[in-house]
Amino acid sequence: MRVLVVEDEPALRESLRSRLVATGAVVDVAADGEEGLHLGLEYPIDVAIIDLGLPRLPGLELIRRLRAGERRFPILVLTARDGWQEKVQGLEAGADDYVAKPFHFEEVLARLQALLRRSGGWASAMLRCGPVALDTRSQSLTVNELAVELTSFEYRILEYLMLRAGEVISKTDLTDHLYQEDAERDSNVIEVLMGRLRRKLDPDETLHPIETLRGRGYRLALPRAPC
Repeated sequence: MRVLVVEDEPALRESLRSRLVATGAVVDVAADGEEGLHLGLEYPIDVAIIDLGLPRLPGLELIRRLRAGERRFPILVLTARDGWQEKVQGLEAGADDYVAKPFHFEEVLARLQALLRRSGGWASAMLRCGPVALDTRSQSLTVNELAVELTSFEYRILEYLMLRAGEVISKTDLTDHLYQEDAERDSNVIEVLMGRLRRKLDPDETLHPIETLRGRGYRLALPRAPC
């Protein structure tokens, strides 16, 4: 997932960034609301963490402008205030969930993952398409009930495809969600990883789980299991 973190407190911002990166996320960070607005409008964000008490542009106004700019990615609000009024204001501005400071990172991560699942139409942490089952909590995969080992990049590609099962995902879109902005990118790596994923998911070449649509991208073709 690609996460936007907008937090003015340097230590907290860096802590969130580093811990999210450690989970495999691509993270964009901003120290104020105006920078957060620029990143949120210009980059393919999957989910955002936004503090309400921001300089230059308050968090509530940032959320309103993102929604006015038709950015529909889920937003998790961070607030140092525990009063219900601030939480209601955040939700009314367009946020999807909130966490009050101080918080445990594990709670923030669980809420982010839940927001992503719901935005993709999934109700459970276990994503099932045909015989393929991906547990997003343990980051483990089974095919026909048999465990399959994945590298970090393979997992991230498969999770992204399964969250959007049935949708066509371009190679550029995949690259944007796999690499940090300053990382060296090679689109051929995506093709190599796709080949490895296909072999792991379908060693007998009977499932054909991932389609390649020439000039358009890739699509997970297996039907979603009922939630």
